[in-house]
Amino acid sequence: MNLNKLHSLLPSTGAVKGLPVLALLLLPLSLRGQEASGEGPTMGWSSWNTYGVNINEGVIRSQATAMVSKGLKAVGYQYINIDDGYFGGRDPQTGHLLIHPQRFPNGLKGLVDFIHKLGLKAGIYSDAGRNTCGSMFSGDPIGKGVGLYEHDQQDADFFFKDLGFDFIKVDFCGGSWFHNEDHLVLNERERYTAIAQAIKNTGRTDVRMNACRWAYPGTWISNVAASWRTTGDINCSWGSVRGILLENLYLSAYCQDGHYNDMDMLEVGRWLSQVEDETHFGMWCIMASPLLIGCDMANLKPATLNLLKNKELIALNQDPLHLQAYVCQRDDSCYVLVKDIEQAYGPKRAFAVFNASDHEQTVTVDFAAMDLGGTIALRDCFKRRSAGTAEGTFDVTVPAHGTAIYTATATERLERTLYEAETAFNGTYQELANNQTFPSASFDDRATICSGGCKVGWLGNSGDNDLQWRNVYSPTGGRYKLTFGFVCADSRSAMLYVNGQRVQSLTGLTSGSMNRVGTRTVTVKLKAGENIVRLTNPSAWMPDMDYMKVELLEADGIGQLVPDAPDKAAAQNYYDLSGRAVSPQQARDGHVAGIYVTADGRKVLTHRPTGAE
Repeated sequence: MNLNKLHSLLPSTGAVKGLPVLALLLLPLSLRGQEASGEGPTMGWSSWNTYGVNINEGVIRSQATAMVSKGLKAVGYQYINIDDGYFGGRDPQTGHLLIHPQRFPNGLKGLVDFIHKLGLKAGIYSDAGRNTCGSMFSGDPIGKGVGLYEHDQQDADFFFKDLGFDFIKVDFCGGSWFHNEDHLVLNERERYTAIAQAIKNTGRTDVRMNACRWAYPGTWISNVAASWRTTGDINCSWGSVRGILLENLYLSAYCQDGHYNDMDMLEVGRWLSQVEDETHFGMWCIMASPLLIGCDMANLKPATLNLLKNKELIALNQDPLHLQAYVCQRDDSCYVLVKDIEQAYGPKRAFAVFNASDHEQTVTVDFAAMDLGGTIALRDCFKRRSAGTAEGTFDVTVPAHGTAIYTATATERLERTLYEAETAFNGTYQELANNQTFPSASFDDRATICSGGCKVGWLGNSGDNDLQWRNVYSPTGGRYKLTFGFVCADSRSAMLYVNGQRVQSLTGLTSGSMNRVGTRTVTVKLKAGENIVRLTNPSAWMPDMDYMKVELLEADGIGQLVPDAPDKAAAQNYYDLSGRAVSPQQARDGHVAGIYVTADGRKVLTHRPTGAE
């Protein structure tokens, strides 16, 4: 029996597969299923992609009505977001924000009330600086001077207390010197934090803020916003969709506790091909990006409406675990991404096969790479029907620019042994400043010598510029062997921490060249449940990191697993995990999978559930 199949022995209804049912009673409650706090990614519609600044009250009312009549509200879409173009300047005496007199002659209050009466929520737009993007680049000068800068509390009270909006997208054209006439330079962290505080001061606790800085702004953002843009603006082209996906493949560690990486508004239903629309929507779903429809909902094509209402894809986006899928397998320009759904570390996962290339490809999906074993029941999320069962591997043929997405329910959930460096969290990660001047990690996805074709570099030289695997999961706790893969031509070092406790210094880390992966192995103690394994060097650069391999040596309270089958006739000398003696009949009927030898020499039988082979 393989050690990594230790927790494959529970029935599929068990919370932690891999221990007999009786052993569940001995586990902490935290291991019996976990859900993150917060809500799912924002679902709704935004005016910008189709209308730009050319919006009016009639457009907004018609879109809100269409969201309900087309059945989009019924499947979870709820926000109607008014983007740039509604501004009418500011009152020169009071500084009060004015609304565009021609586009919205009746103001916004009645429009917000109309949206709310439909059972929907209303969203608005502003900028962290003095001017909006539309006022600079869309020929809409009336938008100059209407940004939040120097009016944070005044505008927050107006939007959320007086008008009743529920969401705000905050752009940054007015805070970026090359996007505004007065070349104002603002600090992103200071501005978004101040705006969040102004919203909090209104007494509203239900307002969602989206920070639109066009790149991942820093790890501080999850304490400020519900979501944040990670790339430049999307446009309706395959090159744009593909580029945004590739930029987000390695950001799964920064999606946490109901706060999300935003890959921008949807271009679905405009002029991408059907295959590209499916990739666009499906990957936004499995990667937990906000889903903001950008087309005209009043004139949706049947295929577009069917895709946008796909409940199985939406369920992946709104899953209560709030996880972004991570890359677990790479085959040239095809990527396999996976994430837990419904139950953390349970037998059911969702995976996508994303073909970024311009030609059809067949990928052999390796279920062991996604920690699934035994018989896998597959369901095609696009076709919304069963795709049969598989064991070990599964061939998926994906057209150019296409994606296949499945849910997979396994009879065995394997203990994860391979943790790629690119799935770990970096305490100072950001994409705005030079990462060598401001020490923070970077991804190199051209590292063909590395296990996943990617490595993480520029680590260290700052205590927070570390690498943290925050979800190293052990079903039982125990003694583990950790093997770190790294690339470094010279000799470097790192300090190893486990759950906040310093374990040892790893010195003399060199692979001999930048074209070779070196390894270092240590033995550590992990607790039952989630563990944090951290590498850091506050005073010097660390090696580029490839992966961490985690292998169980001895489980807590059970001892070492012995693969030999017992002599069932002498089973009175054996015990079950509750400490009770096992009779010969029980041993014969117990589908014995292996034996643990405890510290006091007792032989403890482990069993497969009835019916498991």
